[in-house]
Amino acid sequence: MLTKTIKNFTQNPKNDILSGLTVALALIPEAVAFSFVAGIDPLVGLYGAFIMGLITALFGGRPGMISGATGAMAVVMVHLIQKGNEVGLTLAEPVEYLGLQWLFITLLFVGAIQIMAGVFKLGKFVRLIPHPVMMGFVNGLAIVIFLSQLGLFKESRGTVPQWLTGADLWIMLILVGLTMGIMFGLPKLTKKIPAALIAIVVVAAITIFGNLDVSTVGSFIRDGGGSGLKGSLPVFQTQIFGFIDTLSGHWDIIISTAFLLAAVGLIESLMTLNLIDEMTETRGSGNRECVAQGGANILNGFFGGMGGCAMIGQSIINVSSGGRGRLSGATAAIALLCFVLFGAPLIEQIPIAALVGVMFMVVIGTFAWSSFRILHKIPLADAIVLITVSAVTVWQDLAIAVLVGVIMSALVFAWKSATMIRARKRIKEDGTKVYEIWGPLFFGSTTAFNSKFDVSDDPSSIEIDFIESKISDHSGVEAVRNIANKYMDGGKQVKLTHLSPDCKSLLLKWNPEFDAIIEDSVEDPRYYVVTDTLDADT
Repeated sequence: MLTKTIKNFTQNPKNDILSGLTVALALIPEAVAFSFVAGIDPLVGLYGAFIMGLITALFGGRPGMISGATGAMAVVMVHLIQKGNEVGLTLAEPVEYLGLQWLFITLLFVGAIQIMAGVFKLGKFVRLIPHPVMMGFVNGLAIVIFLSQLGLFKESRGTVPQWLTGADLWIMLILVGLTMGIMFGLPKLTKKIPAALIAIVVVAAITIFGNLDVSTVGSFIRDGGGSGLKGSLPVFQTQIFGFIDTLSGHWDIIISTAFLLAAVGLIESLMTLNLIDEMTETRGSGNRECVAQGGANILNGFFGGMGGCAMIGQSIINVSSGGRGRLSGATAAIALLCFVLFGAPLIEQIPIAALVGVMFMVVIGTFAWSSFRILHKIPLADAIVLITVSAVTVWQDLAIAVLVGVIMSALVFAWKSATMIRARKRIKEDGTKVYEIWGPLFFGSTTAFNSKFDVSDDPSSIEIDFIESKISDHSGVEAVRNIANKYMDGGKQVKLTHLSPDCKSLLLKWNPEFDAIIEDSVEDPRYYVVTDTLDADT
């Protein structure tokens, strides 16, 4: 047990530390950008990234996965803060400050909901996400990351940002291309040091010593309304408890937003965990991740952080750079805080172009390029699901896209399963007519099941054999009960064979007299599941 714990914490300290430093550099503009999206001070986003990153790195569902402030949650947070401002609550603090306190209080409930999800082992439901939904998710996410970086090709001119033109645009493109080139070529020479970190250092050195006038982390923060990276350690928000007293009558906003934030965070985190599992050929714990995410969000609420969830882009950077242990995530979080506290002047000089180049390489690595190759080979329904999930991810957000994809896949599966019900008929020597049912019997196939029988014209003795059928839900049980009652009401003998124990129990609960028509069999039922061989292989 101790050996496994040490192995999870770090297998290669050098790789974990270097990859953690790389991730910390990439976290800064992301946390700042998402803070602006949510309408809060950049330091709140940076504190949130630090707390989320440290707690989930040490206690999360898998080593190497990175958490922090995310855009998917920021989009929801901005509506909460605006509602908080609109309510017009009055305390000694200004209304804008009250709006931010709504976020901190909501994060306490977000954390509690996520912890409960882990305690009740709801993390396992990520396994129900079909492969086309997973591919659509990563493709849509890659597009979202790409589009988010395009905004960094603008500069502030007056009140409206304008696209870069002329020499400024060419310098930006050259620096981005140089970053990508280093990240592409360096691993072919050596994998002992993270290519992303070297690319950032090289491009930063070129801009600093070449005295190039380019957008940097510092100018990015100031252009967005911030005052810079310099901050202090997160402070316990003692005023939260006084603010709670003013919220009577507004709990509907807090609770509804908390559930939405918790759902968005868990879906994005569990999908990221699933993807990193595939990349590393290891398996993490979804339930443990739920608990860790919840604990981190509660601490964010108490210490004035933005909150967040797993970050797929930074997780891929970390894993691709060799960060496979918990030390990598812990290093990233601690380094991020150190940058804010002690290294602000140096970090603010890092050109945005270098970080954009890193994220573009993440886009290339994230996008499932194989989807183009297999799109015409997989079933049409799966192809539609894949494309739809990608589009909804870009149009709305990841959580909605995944839910849409799962619902579409479930409906497709239900429709296919409903058409698979069969009834082979034969007559025994004693004149008994046997219906051998094949396929799943559930809410979608009950109509087809009922159509297989001819109650009025059937002989006086009937046997319905379920050896090759699985009764999956209450609708299926009810269909069996109704057809048996029809035969008995018509004065005919009916026998039910090879029913599963749970189905027998439900039938006898409603109709104790069915004990006489249910035949116990030594032979176990043979259940058939509708599947698609091609889907299983892709």
